[in-house]
Amino acid sequence: MYLGIDLGTSEVKAVVIDAEGKLLALAGSPLAVSRPHPRWSEQDPQHWWQAACDAVASLRAQLGEERFAGIRAIGLSGQMHGAVLLDAQDRVLRPAILWSDSRSTDECAELTRRWSESGDLHQLAGNLAMPGFTAPKLLWVARHEPQLFAEVACVLL
Repeated sequence: MYLGIDLGTSEVKAVVIDAEGKLLALAGSPLAVSRPHPRWSEQDPQHWWQAACDAVASLRAQLGEERFAGIRAIGLSGQMHGAVLLDAQDRVLRPAILWSDSRSTDECAELTRRWSESGDLHQLAGNLAMPGFTAPKLLWVARHEPQLFAEVACVLL
């Protein structure tokens, strides 16, 4: 048996399948998106963890302890481009800024302008500067939350 967990924007979904791919159990736990300001889209990573634990607990209840113990591997997937900022003690510093957040449009324009002077951002990175991507978000945090940004030791994507 195999356990799959998907951290989506609106829900953590979890499944258990057998070796032939037959669905044995399915569970989900909803997630809320916080929008404290226009164009902002955030989630608390602690809510991700709790939702994942709840979904897996539901699978365990559906299958029973003995069958659940037969899981041989776990596959994980999740939303892209969410920036989780950690301090040096691996503590979350602020809610994750999600892929759907567009507060960093000014920072995108600045990155594009900066790179047009010294090279081609698209050629270097393979993408244009877009608000949902990590670099503009980090630049936004550095500008608007400089004390918090000074504490960033690690960025989880």
